[in-house]
Amino acid sequence: MGRDVPALVFTREDRRRYRDKMHTCLDVLAQMLRESGFESERPQVGLEIELNLVGADGLPAMRNTEVLQAIADPAWSTELGRFNLEINIPPRRLLSGGPGSWEQEIRDALNHAEERAAAVGAHLIMVGILPTLGESDVGETALSGDPRYRLLNEQIFAARGEDLRIKVDGVERLAMYADAITPEAACTSTQFHLQVAPKEFAAYWNAAQAVAGVQIALAANSPFLFGKELWRETRIPLFEQATDTRPQEIKAQGVRPRVWFGERWITSVFDLFEENVRYFPALLPICDEEDPQRALDGGGVPELGELTLHNGTIYRWNRPIYAVTDSGPHLRIENRVLPAGPTVADIIANGAFYYGLTRALVDEDRPVWTRMSFSVAEENLHTASRDGIDARLYWPGVGEVPVTELVLRRLLPLAHRGLELAGMDAEWREPLLGVIEQRCVTGRNGALWQAETVHHLEKTGCDRQEALRRMTLMYRDYMHLNAPAHTWPVD
Repeated sequence: MGRDVPALVFTREDRRRYRDKMHTCLDVLAQMLRESGFESERPQVGLEIELNLVGADGLPAMRNTEVLQAIADPAWSTELGRFNLEINIPPRRLLSGGPGSWEQEIRDALNHAEERAAAVGAHLIMVGILPTLGESDVGETALSGDPRYRLLNEQIFAARGEDLRIKVDGVERLAMYADAITPEAACTSTQFHLQVAPKEFAAYWNAAQAVAGVQIALAANSPFLFGKELWRETRIPLFEQATDTRPQEIKAQGVRPRVWFGERWITSVFDLFEENVRYFPALLPICDEEDPQRALDGGGVPELGELTLHNGTIYRWNRPIYAVTDSGPHLRIENRVLPAGPTVADIIANGAFYYGLTRALVDEDRPVWTRMSFSVAEENLHTASRDGIDARLYWPGVGEVPVTELVLRRLLPLAHRGLELAGMDAEWREPLLGVIEQRCVTGRNGALWQAETVHHLEKTGCDRQEALRRMTLMYRDYMHLNAPAHTWPVD
């Protein structure tokens, strides 16, 4: 959905033509996969971070247009809400630049943006859900000005035919209706990209699905929504509900949701794109001029525009990406499960754990996805979202165990091995994965710090809203210090 789209009214002919074009794109993709015409000799990793904007008081700042103008950097773009921004860090080889270079690049970009944002009265904060966000902040007026967001909002509600129902039962209970998709903007994430060869795609995607619950448990950072303490990673159920095109009757029929874990392990990237076309009606049936079959037959590289636009409106937690660059077409996995923040140090550690662990799992003789049911992997994701670092998750060979024990005894050694296979020596690995190790040893992460700090402030006499506001300001200060969240004190 990063593409610019015009404001349109879609006809039945538009939808029929779009469906035909998507089927043509699928046929062309299948041919390209058979002929192995993909860039995979120099695989790269990438990173996107979604951020929130706050004022000096820690409350939401609806200023993304002014902040973007002040930053004046094409790496930055709008997100769904006027209180959101996103930065797209340039792709790179995993080992480029030596230890610390990626972290420094990200910190430099964020510090520059913070300096420019401060000049127009706003500040950046990396957090899964902005703790001070209120229900009144997510009405239709909070949609960013880009026409694509209003068009998406219109199409989701046209498909749904009624207001969105958002309900989360956690430590406390939230139940509300929304007349716009803007509650989705409360969800800000870190998205890791991993370029893979077509023949390896299924194994890496399956591995990423298998570890999604573990990732969330370790990195949970979204315990509050609209003043309520809910799940440790409330972002997961909120996102699932805030983009749901299905009224209750359609849900009861078993129609699949657009925010989707999936329903099976795969054997090819084609499985995922084919599922997209088979199961999901188009929200934005906008056809390109390109004839993909003619482009391929003529020796060119087709953009597959209809297929990729449709893919951008289906929100898998591990999304397949087809893209074309100067070096040719490539495939990558966009890992979307993690919240933003708390610090760049935490983000880089999360990335090292993810890249190392998936590499090691792909290399195993008996892959984990041959020993664990897909439904259990999905159950792990929701259990981890609810309980965070205190979650008990299932893993083949050990059963249901505390996630901290699972990581320390089984998965952290695998992550070290995977990074070693990728060429990363111990001197580089230890500081990165040491952050993950200490999270498990201390049993602390961003979500726990937020909850404990708010409870502490409430005991000193603050009401919930004031406690959330003060905690948010403290969070922002610690974020800039870049010490991992498990080291943050509860004042």
